[in-house]
Amino acid sequence: MNFVERHIGVESSDSVSAQGSAELPKGERKWPIHYDSIEPLAVVADIATITLASVIAGFLYHLYTTGTPGDVGKSVGSAILVSALFISVMKIRGMYSPTELLILRNQIRGVCLAWTSVFLLLAGTVFALKIGSELSRGTSLLFAAFGLVALIVHRSVTKDLLTKGLAGRRFSGRNIVLITDQSPSDDPSLTQTLMGLGFCVQGHFILPPSGADLGRRESVAARVIEHIRGSNVEEIIVGADPSRWSDLRAFVAKLRVVPFPVSFVPVGAASEIFKRPSRELGNAICVELQRGPLTTIEHAAKRCIDVLFAGIAVIALMPLLATVAVAIKLDSPGPILFRQQRCGFNGRRFRILKFRTMSVLEDGSSIVQAQFADKRVTRLGGWLRRTSVDELPQLFNVLDGSMSLVGPRPHAMAHDNQFDKVVRNYAFRRRVKPGLTGWAQVHGYRGATPTAASIERRVEYDLWYIDNWSLRLDFAILLQTPIEVLRGRNAY
Repeated sequence: MNFVERHIGVESSDSVSAQGSAELPKGERKWPIHYDSIEPLAVVADIATITLASVIAGFLYHLYTTGTPGDVGKSVGSAILVSALFISVMKIRGMYSPTELLILRNQIRGVCLAWTSVFLLLAGTVFALKIGSELSRGTSLLFAAFGLVALIVHRSVTKDLLTKGLAGRRFSGRNIVLITDQSPSDDPSLTQTLMGLGFCVQGHFILPPSGADLGRRESVAARVIEHIRGSNVEEIIVGADPSRWSDLRAFVAKLRVVPFPVSFVPVGAASEIFKRPSRELGNAICVELQRGPLTTIEHAAKRCIDVLFAGIAVIALMPLLATVAVAIKLDSPGPILFRQQRCGFNGRRFRILKFRTMSVLEDGSSIVQAQFADKRVTRLGGWLRRTSVDELPQLFNVLDGSMSLVGPRPHAMAHDNQFDKVVRNYAFRRRVKPGLTGWAQVHGYRGATPTAASIERRVEYDLWYIDNWSLRLDFAILLQTPIEVLRGRNAY
């Protein structure tokens, strides 16, 4: 009796044989790389890249200045130190996981931030210990430049190889037996995912429905064990809805007689809970269903960054602020600053500050958003709005604590009331302080929101920011903001 005849379920022999082999196009072979080895290989590749950049930088600099290749040992030593710090930062941020390696934009941003942080830390250490005379500044600068470029190129190559390997099912993997609670014809996604990662499905069994009698469960377990005995199977994977855990636990207990690992892949609606952050609460596990306000430490860190950066910006931009103030007064009659009520953290009202760019000062129950070629915009106001210079007085809102540097952009009270009726969960934006810039703005969702779809998309980005907040994300948004200002999308 073959496997198809022994298989429990409604599958045909064609569907079973299709799952049991992940055939490649003719002339192509699988790579001798397991999917699980991608992360350690990426770490090793970073070490090699940094070391090579350090050696080349030292060689070229000393060859140019002294005519000799220099001390390779010092270059390797520097590379080891920098590699240890850089890889530690990247590991903490989870940047070596295969899913992260596929997002080139995030990788470039992460590499730039981590690489810059490492060299700033080392520069501060060298200054504090007064050991600068023992190091070559030229070699260090060259190493920093070469290393950054090499790491970015390496990330681009890795992304292309990883994409090609996944699309072509080129990775090698274990021989497995798959046990699911649905027929592959009803839900082929798990089988296709495993095969795409290199796993070879040697058999596919269907679990009896929830609440089935003990005899049926034992019959399926016996057939799985019979199929595995004497085969080259290395692992058993169970893909099922977590809501039937009691049945699954009893079923898996029958498989203890086979000397292979049994892994559980949650599927279905209830599987979403496994993606949520969790923590221990005594002997229980507490799952975060909704992110609360920032903790005391997080709030303090964000506030310190707000005060520090806003204070520095105000001092550095004071000549520009004064020049713009004088220009506004000379350009058109009216006040220099425009004040308007906005809704902040937890619904608290505050008055936002902006350079006046219009001939009107609307702040009532009905406000018309600025449109393209709006006649209310003054001659100078058009330039101020395109360059976002009109928003700079909000640095004082940041300093007084009513706003933050990064957060959902606050809207006029009249628009808040309007959007709250149109967009579900709009009020969730008030769980954090509004910001001078935000996640939605760096993705081009700034300016007017003439349609329900445009405000829904902006709110979607704002809520994602709130649910995924981190200091790293704030820094990334601050770095992207000048680029978005230069692009000038939807700025009028």
